[in-house]
Amino acid sequence: MATTLVLTLFTMALQAPLVLGGSVASDVSSPGIFDLSSSQWTLSNPAMGISIPASFPSYAHLDLYSSQVIGNPEYGLNDFNLRWIWKQNWTYTTTLADLSTGHDQTFLLFQGLDTFTTIELCGQHIAYTNNQFRQYYFNVTDVLAQCKGPLTLSLNFGSAPQITEEIAKQPGQTDWPTAVKGLFEIPHREFMRKEQNDFGWDWGPAFAPAGPWQPGFVVQLNRQQQVHPRNVLVDIYREGQRNNLIPDQGKPWIINASIDYIGEHIDNPSLHFVLRDSTNKTVADGTLINITSVPGIVTGSTTLPSDAVDLWWPVGMGPQTLYWLTVEMSDGNNNTVASVTRRVGFRTIVLNELPVPDEEIAIGVAPGNHWHFEINGHPFFAKGSNFIPPDVFWPRVTPQRIRSLFDAVVAGNQNMLRVWSSGAYSPDFMFEAADEMGILLWSEFEFGDTLYPVDKDYLDNVYEEAVYQVRRVNHHPSLAYWAGGNELENLELPTAKKAAPDDFPRILAEYEKLFLSTLFPAVFENSRSISYAPSSTSNGFISLNFTDAPYMQQRYNNLEPGHIYGETDYYHYESSVAFNNSAYPVGRFSNEFGYHSMPALQTWQEYVPESDLFFNSTSVIYRNRHYPPGSLNTTNYRNTSKGMAEMTIAAQRWYPTPDKTDSIANFSAWCWTTQVFQADYYGAQIQFYRRGSGLPQRTLGSLYWQLEDQWAAPTWAGIDRAGRWKILHYRARDLYSNVIISPFWNATTRELEVWITSDLWDKVHGTVNTQWYTWDGKEANVDGGNLLGQDVTVGVLNSTQVLATKLDEDVGDLVMRADVVMTGKLPNSDKNIEFQHTNWFHTVPLSQAKLVDPGLTLAYDEEEKLFTVKATSGVSAWTWLDAPAGAVVAFDDNGFWLGKGETKKLGYHVIQDDTGADWVKQVTIQSLWNNTLAD
Repeated sequence: MATTLVLTLFTMALQAPLVLGGSVASDVSSPGIFDLSSSQWTLSNPAMGISIPASFPSYAHLDLYSSQVIGNPEYGLNDFNLRWIWKQNWTYTTTLADLSTGHDQTFLLFQGLDTFTTIELCGQHIAYTNNQFRQYYFNVTDVLAQCKGPLTLSLNFGSAPQITEEIAKQPGQTDWPTAVKGLFEIPHREFMRKEQNDFGWDWGPAFAPAGPWQPGFVVQLNRQQQVHPRNVLVDIYREGQRNNLIPDQGKPWIINASIDYIGEHIDNPSLHFVLRDSTNKTVADGTLINITSVPGIVTGSTTLPSDAVDLWWPVGMGPQTLYWLTVEMSDGNNNTVASVTRRVGFRTIVLNELPVPDEEIAIGVAPGNHWHFEINGHPFFAKGSNFIPPDVFWPRVTPQRIRSLFDAVVAGNQNMLRVWSSGAYSPDFMFEAADEMGILLWSEFEFGDTLYPVDKDYLDNVYEEAVYQVRRVNHHPSLAYWAGGNELENLELPTAKKAAPDDFPRILAEYEKLFLSTLFPAVFENSRSISYAPSSTSNGFISLNFTDAPYMQQRYNNLEPGHIYGETDYYHYESSVAFNNSAYPVGRFSNEFGYHSMPALQTWQEYVPESDLFFNSTSVIYRNRHYPPGSLNTTNYRNTSKGMAEMTIAAQRWYPTPDKTDSIANFSAWCWTTQVFQADYYGAQIQFYRRGSGLPQRTLGSLYWQLEDQWAAPTWAGIDRAGRWKILHYRARDLYSNVIISPFWNATTRELEVWITSDLWDKVHGTVNTQWYTWDGKEANVDGGNLLGQDVTVGVLNSTQVLATKLDEDVGDLVMRADVVMTGKLPNSDKNIEFQHTNWFHTVPLSQAKLVDPGLTLAYDEEEKLFTVKATSGVSAWTWLDAPAGAVVAFDDNGFWLGKGETKKLGYHVIQDDTGADWVKQVTIQSLWNNTLAD
């Protein structure tokens, strides 16, 4: 028997978001700044006889590809074929011929060098760097004065895999049990401050690239231009606010501004500010007070009345109001020596991990601790996904590419992204887009799935990295949170305790030394506005102080029976229990959950040979990194075949599986079916966590793994490498609507519950209707599960049960459909907000259902730019519109269900089109019924 709930939600926005164009004003545009990207660069490796033109910023792989020394690194099995690149050292060289003369000081300023770099200028050694995530600057005034030949700048990048291997061999080097080393492909990533997934992960390759991955500059100063701002901190918070604690929303705003500069120390500096709105109108100006000055840093603050500015809100909760803050630094003679501008927003965002108060326990919230976010004093349900590095080579990640992804995030009804650790810190343009679009960015320091050294040099390096990154991005209102790393408390520490119980006290002390005594101070010494926790996932803290290390006392597994703490993640690859609600974790927040699926055929065609377009081909199997090989051994069939089998078994267990005569069509159908399972499975969990907002666990967050891909392979992504939305992204968008209807079925007891969930900050009212159908679209009389016009009210950020029934064994092979329409006038509002959501539910796997041909028709109206889909002869499960190769299109809806006789009109957004708009004539339509057909 099959059952389905249908809830269609129409929402009129309360207030359109304010989107501001333009970018943050540059601090490196004055005449004394020479952009190294404008110089002519060469990439060389004398041992291999390679000397080719290079770009800046860049990576060796990209320049070798650009000069056709190698093919596309992402194509086929090139990640294996090109391992020779990361085994080599690579040198970037240029001659600085255009530098002006007559300056008192000259500096080299690098925003990012990846990773082990030796810098020479005019044949003289300047410095050695070993951290991809730090900003480096060097005074080269004396070198320039002594240089007699060409002013040659040389950046030699050592092989990170080779260097980390040598570091690991050093006498007395820290070691851990093998089980906690988190080895995906290339070993020893814990010894480097480099993007961890460059050494491999379970959704991406191990290219271990090297090169100047961020911009660089030559900075020249004289008496009239004494200093250059290299970084800026702006911290906006409520008076009296401290990290991780709930601020008083009635207090005035504090603006704390700090300029990090290079150049001569400024005696008796002063700071002046001007705050302007989006129309360039001055909102406030004046002189900052409480000035402190140490070499290279000047800091001051001011107070702003609470009503002087409008609040910034995440998307769907209010407008994204932004302001321009300019801070000028003057010397003791009142000469302006530096000026910086940052775009800012006024908001408070706090991770509430405090104990559940008695008044909440009295109304049904389980005792324990909270774990949720509050924006401007309002708890909210965080709806979103996890963001991984969107490319294996960061210099290719453009603002346009990020905005395209963020368009999909907003269209997908998501308000938060967890920017996963072990990638790279988000670039400024990513935060700028998030500020404009109202997307909260949960950010993490780059540590994950292993343990790390704690020698002084390492910790000093990490501290400088963290301070730079915190100060760089703190002014962005979209910054939601800092976490120390990924899966440390819930995975690495328990694994270490089990593997080495006698050594565990040392391991725990080292963990706290890094994540509590090093990273936490880097946050709270520079910001009062952002919360910090040492690990995602965790059970939160017991106590907090700001005076003595380790500053936070973590709860770990000190749990009281009947209490609920912290956040959860969930991965279960035994698909037989995929839809068992009792298997999902009960917690305050879900930050990771998922299952892998294949990308679309059209995406595969861009990255693998046609001869390998079948499910278990060499290319497909080798590109799959689930399960990871755990070494550099290319023969990873044993591990990856497990992941391939999981997708195959899930598809066979739950859906009719394809057996088409055309091999390419069969491959495409199998890829699509794995996406159906992924979307179905995620959908069940999203509804479970959203329902939890009205249950004792008071769940207030659902972030699935993962938003996007960095290459074409079987992964957990909802958007594949080419930008095509998988079914998951459409399904999540539907279930992240503000108000949804959700069925919960217990196959063992045959009990069915129906719930309505709302994440709005006002009550909503409406009616519920359900109806049972057979697959050919006829109404069926079923004893139980019928609701006709039942009134329902859902409280603020809550869930309400509207049905609880037990179905008989002989109900048969039916489909249940529930239409829910909610209309209501929100308090203190003159706007009616209409909600309609449709959901479907089936009591037997669709692999056993007696599907019929739904008789789908598809038409396109050229004038209205709309597709019309109709099911003429039966229920259409997982209806899918597919654009041809050469076009990447996001439809208004996809992967939906239609009842017999139902029509749906769909607009679309073109992400990429190489067909000259001819794609609209080539769109095809299918449903799960097509899996039963041979052609």
